[in-house]
Amino acid sequence: MKKGNVAALLPIGVFLVLYLGLGMLFEYGMGISMGFYNIPIVVIFLVALLVACFQNRKLPFDDKLVVMGRGIGDKTIVTMILIFMAAGVFVGTVGRDSAESVAYLMLSIIPAEFSVAVLFVVSCFVSISMGTSVGTITLITPIAVAVAAASGFSMPLCVASVMGGAMFGDNLSFISDTTIASCQGQGCQMKDKFRENFKIALPAAIVTLVVILALSLGSDISGTVHNECNLIELVPYLIVLFGGILGINVFVVLLLGILSGSIIVVATGAVPAVDLLGNMGTGASGMFETTMVAVLVSAICALIRENGGFVALLHGIKRVFKGRKGGQLGMGLLVGAMDIATANNTVAIVMANPIAHEMAETYDISRRKTASILDTFSCVFQGVIPYGAQMLVAISACAELGYSVSAFQIMPFLFYPFFLLLSSLVFIFLVPDNRGYEPDHAAYEEVVEETIEKA
Repeated sequence: MKKGNVAALLPIGVFLVLYLGLGMLFEYGMGISMGFYNIPIVVIFLVALLVACFQNRKLPFDDKLVVMGRGIGDKTIVTMILIFMAAGVFVGTVGRDSAESVAYLMLSIIPAEFSVAVLFVVSCFVSISMGTSVGTITLITPIAVAVAAASGFSMPLCVASVMGGAMFGDNLSFISDTTIASCQGQGCQMKDKFRENFKIALPAAIVTLVVILALSLGSDISGTVHNECNLIELVPYLIVLFGGILGINVFVVLLLGILSGSIIVVATGAVPAVDLLGNMGTGASGMFETTMVAVLVSAICALIRENGGFVALLHGIKRVFKGRKGGQLGMGLLVGAMDIATANNTVAIVMANPIAHEMAETYDISRRKTASILDTFSCVFQGVIPYGAQMLVAISACAELGYSVSAFQIMPFLFYPFFLLLSSLVFIFLVPDNRGYEPDHAAYEEVVEETIEKA
């Protein structure tokens, strides 16, 4: 093991200072709407990479390029990027009309007093199917506003229920950026991480639903919401969802989803055949920033690891957190801190991945558990921070429809993220985890083969 070097962590510090500093300046100093999301995060990571390149002058620049190349060319990073692209093409192919269809169908057949509960359940399903919390909030929040206006339910309660459901699906979906990043970063199967996560997320969702129903049944309501729906467009989402649960290769599942979606949208006339390829390209392009972040972070982390930064960080964590349970909590707080700093749960996971990988081996924590913790805690923090994209998009959607709602009005009703945190802590400290860290046998065999060839 390399000698620890705290100074090697400087690139992460530079990134956080620049991102937080500019974000606060734009958002609060200059009053720019969604100020944190006006910052070119790729440029900030490039600056951090430049700082990493200037460190360790004993290592020639050409050798640093080799180190970065190994980091970027890692199998998990390449797989992650390809899955990002395929997921983008899938979303671009199928569109988002079916999400609204599900919502309006359920609202039209279920009694009005259960409307908020329906919003939560629909948001859960839509976000699992689409793999995006922001996309779900963008689609369902206008429906939530209509429900609140028509029925008399509290607007913050309706909006918060949509946000909670969106984070539920973001945490579990097979095509979510966070699932892809956490699973590929830890080298575990998506189905294994799903099963681990589901045990944590389901109790939180059930308790949230009970609380929403208790509040709803005590409210005076009136009115209903009606709209047209076309459920055949839901088929591609169902293929991806059940294919992922059954453990079918993620690329096969996404290809089936893209193929079925292409046939359906063209056959139903939802998308002209000539526009289909353009939509696919737009979907893939939507993953550009996430892909570049993965590439740049892998290069930065490779240099930090080479310079002994991760060793120093692990030593510091081990002094604070003792034992396997303490290590799991340390992982959760690590990715939570990254999320608070970046306001982006995918970026937080990508940044925390290499450190968490080392922690998993040190504390004897299974890969599936590590991936689950990273995804769950990042969703907890992302779901409640008032400057996150989810909150800002929800508030903007309300404003566009003529309703003014603040983040601090919504936050008390964000039941799901709070219960998810409680459920996570219960599973860390009270539910025994008998699975230890699983060595990467494939990587070990490659090292052995290389050693034999050199000998």
